Amino acid sequence: MRHGYKGAAEMSATVDFLFAYDATTHCVADHMYQGLADAYLFNPEVQAFVEAKNPWVLRDMAERLLEAHQRQLWPSAPGETLSKLRALVNQAEGVIESLVPLHS
Repeated sequence: MRHGYKGAAEMSATVDFLFAYDATTHCVADHMYQGLADAYLFNPEVQAFVEAKNPWVLRDMAERLLEAHQRQLWPSAPGETLSKLRALVNQAEGVIESLVPLHS
């Protein structure tokens, strides 16, 4: 977290690397996806940091974890977790939209 914007991007890369490894090998346990969700997205301190420094990454990590479930890489994802991830995508989109200047 001490690396700001780049640190948030590195967190996102971790999620992408795990996803890609699992898509290739099918050997990542479901609890590892839940662990990433809990540590990076559902931890209030980390979530606030990522949202403030790089909201695109917050959206991307949540979308990647939802994709893992959709592709049956994380089949046992709890419904509550999936709902929270969808809410985070919407939350991040709201932050991103507030940052993008409107053009007339």
